[in-house]
Amino acid sequence: MATSGARSSGLGGLGQWWGIVAAALLIAAWINKAAGPAIVAALSALVLIWSLFQAPVTCGAPVRGREDGCRNNATGILMGCHIRQHRWQKLKMLILRRQVRAFCSGLFTDGKATLVTLAAIGSFLSGLVAFIPGVALN
Repeated sequence: MATSGARSSGLGGLGQWWGIVAAALLIAAWINKAAGPAIVAALSALVLIWSLFQAPVTCGAPVRGREDGCRNNATGILMGCHIRQHRWQKLKMLILRRQVRAFCSGLFTDGKATLVTLAAIGSFLSGLVAFIPGVALN
């Protein structure tokens, strides 16, 4: 029996959005002073991992003939789409100095990519601030 190649999950496609729940819990942990810095740092790490490796965004890998890059669906800011070469191209963009600018400009191409990028930056800063004495939750 041939399949379409789509991933089937018990949550009906909502499993890729678990990072939003973690981000909501992170916000609640900052609001609620009972949560300690370890909980805030753990939730920050979860949101950062989700943003970098599993959040649904567009690929954006460089493609000949298109200035905006590949428009396939991808998982995470650092990962490319289903095409193996696009995954390597996205990772090479971080290493090669000439291409870092192109990678960074692709982080704010559309609303979904902007939201995921801001979630990654916010969770990274949240994790750092959680361990700074005087600023962290008391």
